[in-house]
Order: sequence, then C-alpha cells, then structure tokens
Amino acid sequence: MMFQGLMLLFPAALLSVAASQLMTFNVTDPTTGTPVQCDRCPPGTFLLARCTSTQRSRCAPCPAGSFTELWNHISKCLRCGVCSQDQVVKTACTANSDCQCQCKQGYYYMEDREECQPHSRCPTGQGVQTRGTADEDTVCQICSNGTFSDTVSAHQNCTKHQHCHAAGMYLAVRGSTWHDNVCTTCEDHKSRDGAEYLREILPTFFVHHKIPVRRLRRIVQKLPSKDGSRHAGTSGLSTSALNEQLNAWVASAAAEQIRQLPDILTKAGMNSIGERLHHKLQRIDSNLAELCASRNEVHAVFMAE
Repeated sequence: MMFQGLMLLFPAALLSVAASQLMTFNVTDPTTGTPVQCDRCPPGTFLLARCTSTQRSRCAPCPAGSFTELWNHISKCLRCGVCSQDQVVKTACTANSDCQCQCKQGYYYMEDREECQPHSRCPTGQGVQTRGTADEDTVCQICSNGTFSDTVSAHQNCTKHQHCHAAGMYLAVRGSTWHDNVCTTCEDHKSRDGAEYLREILPTFFVHHKIPVRRLRRIVQKLPSKDGSRHAGTSGLSTSALNEQLNAWVASAAAEQIRQLPDILTKAGMNSIGERLHHKLQRIDSNLAELCASRNEVHAVFMAE
C-alpha cells in the first residue's frame, strides 16, 4: 500500500515541477552574477523589467492593439492580427487573446487552400438543400419531380410547378427541373402562336444548357432583327452581356423569328441543342392543338344535346 501511495504522489510532483517551470524562468543577476529564478508575466501583460536578487519581475499591461495569450517573459506584446479582405472579425482582439476571423457573408473557409472561397451557386435544375455558412459550402440537390429552379443561386430552393387547374386553363408547356409549367386558355391560344409560349422559357433554356461564350457570340450574330439585318459584332462581350442581348431579342422578337431559333442554333454549331428546342416547339404546338380540339369537341356535343 505504501508503494502505491508513492506511485500516486510521483506524477503529482512532476506536474507541480512542470507548472512552476511554466510560471518562472531563470536568469543571471547582472549585479551579483548569481542565478535567479524570476516570475513570468501573466497573459495580457509583458515583462517590463527582469527580476534581480532583491526585486521581483515587473510586468505591464499590453497596450491597445497588442496581446499575450500565455505566461511569458517577452519584452513586447504581440501585435493583434488583421483579417483578410474576404474575412470579418468574429471576436475582437483583447489584451490576452488575438482577434478571431471568419469568412464574410457569402464565403466559406476552404481548408485545402487555407482561404475563403465564395459559396457555390446551384445551377438551374437544382435547388439549395443547405445554405452555405462561414465554415461550409452550399449543398445543392436536383429538383424532385414536380419542382423546378430556373435561377443560378446560392439561396434559391426548388419551387413547386404551378397548377393549370383553374377554370378554362390548360397546360401549354409541361414544366421540368429547370422551368415552370406554362398555362394557357384556348381563347388565348387563338391569338397566340405556340412560339409565344416557348418565349417564356427561352432565357432559362440558354442558361441551363451552359452554352460556351464563343457559341453564344455566333448565336447572337445570327439573330435576325426587325428590319432583317444581322446584329453588330459581339467580340469581347462576356457571357452575361451576351445573355442580356439574347434575352432582349427574345422579348421583342416576332413569333416567326422565335421559330427560326432551332435553325439558328444548328447553324451556330449547336446541333443537339437546336434539335431539343425544335422538339420542344413541336410538343407545344401538338399539345395545344390536342387540348383545344378536345375542348371544342366536348363543347360541340354539349350544344347538340
């Protein structure tokens, strides 16, 4: 039992020695030349004057803009850190702790690069499952059946397709993961070409298919204007600027010009995308014709009775 007691006291003694070493440091008295054990200064202070054989260590508080976090015997406090341009102060610097930084809003800390990076934006067809934080990136998810996202965003969730169930309303364009349902009435269809319904989803169509900037330039150059002329040079324009020009054209183009888009895409080297748009327009025309034809048949039977 006595042996066990000694074993328990031995580690405690070691810890006591280690603690005393952290709280003190050894120097030589400049006057007497004898070794002296001096006290260290506590966090938030620095060593103003070493101890001697007759005087203890003299410590002073860290001035504003500086700090010490540990017991020390340094002659000057450490300068407070500065957050980078993509960071904000999470905890301000104090006399006994440095400032703590975190990524500013819209950014997260990427450990591999040891820097803040912008939150990822979910593409069209995907919505935000979990918003990004200062420590985590955005988490995206593909929109489930019956929902869509037509924006590139770090905040937008998938939205439910609108229902074309109101009296006299019919589905003109079935929604997908990247665009909403487009509804119509047969009365409206009489005065509108099928291309008018296609117009509503075209801006998202071009964003969703991530068309390279060179191809976008070709497409914009081939767009017919109202007077039949072609557009001016597009050299040097960015993707966003080209999309703005394309959207402006879509908003003002006549229905017969909208119908030329599949052929324009093909001539610009975008065969598969041109074919998809052509099939989309065909489905719209077919869908509208069938819906309104069935309504007219029902109406005719009702009137005959």
